[in-house]
Amino acid sequence: MKKICHYISEYIGLLVLASALLAWAFPSALQNIRPTVINYLLGVVMFGMGLTLNLKDFKIVFSRPKDVIIGCLAQYTIMPLLAWGLARLFSLDEALALGVVLVGCCPGGTASNVITYLAKGDLALSVGMTGVSTLLAPLLTPLLTWGLAGKSVNVDVVGMLLSILCVVILPIVVGLIVKWLWPKFTEEATDYLPAFSSIAIAFLVSIVIAASASKLTSGGLMIVVVVMLHNLCGLSMGYLIGRLLGLPDAKKRAISIEVGMQNSGLASSLATIHFAAYPLATIPGAIFSVWHNISGAMVAHLYTRLSRKTSPSSSS
Repeated sequence: MKKICHYISEYIGLLVLASALLAWAFPSALQNIRPTVINYLLGVVMFGMGLTLNLKDFKIVFSRPKDVIIGCLAQYTIMPLLAWGLARLFSLDEALALGVVLVGCCPGGTASNVITYLAKGDLALSVGMTGVSTLLAPLLTPLLTWGLAGKSVNVDVVGMLLSILCVVILPIVVGLIVKWLWPKFTEEATDYLPAFSSIAIAFLVSIVIAASASKLTSGGLMIVVVVMLHNLCGLSMGYLIGRLLGLPDAKKRAISIEVGMQNSGLASSLATIHFAAYPLATIPGAIFSVWHNISGAMVAHLYTRLSRKTSPSSSS
């Protein structure tokens, strides 16, 4: 069973892609599912994140605050501004532009820690950045969305803040409490959590894709291109910032991956709750969920190859 779970979590990119394609080809199988299920699925993923976290994971915030501040500043400036710029450059309609901006304003994704580990990046920095950016999300995500999209769309800042607290922060806190109360149970469950979260993310993406399959078919190519550019530019600019600041390779990789990989499930959830009048606003988050897992795997492979080329053993 553990071996199966390992394969599921390792090949999450293919799992999410296959689920999205099936939902697009056979949307009627999922169209009767209530959109609120998305929030529960995201809550499950965040609960799993809480079970895997330790309070010592946040030690880096106090021992290396400069690294975390650099990473979070990059996270909450590069991705929101890239989203706004790409939406304008490609003249996206109101709903799709809102969805892209929502993705850009969300915190780092939970998969980024796994990708950073595979890429031989600074895992402690990655976990610290994910934790801090997630804790900042209830305040920064609504405010940034309002600042970048509020002129064309009515953004309920307080409502979004409360949603993030309920769907993201509360499940993480519950996960931490469960881990504290039942450490042995949590330790045994840890082997299965990544696979469980992968399945939840795949199901979440499938629901969003199925709900807008017909509209995605008629005009989906442009938004796919925008989402891919958003992610790839974020990965590249995150690495570039680390390079400009003269950071070691491991830190550059961690910041690159943290900046480029977003909690796109949260973007789809917020679009479902607060922007029901713009159903296509859920699509960028779903496409991002598919693509960033694929690009993350490719980036991890690329960074690993670079590590081998630059390591002392390879030059001897």
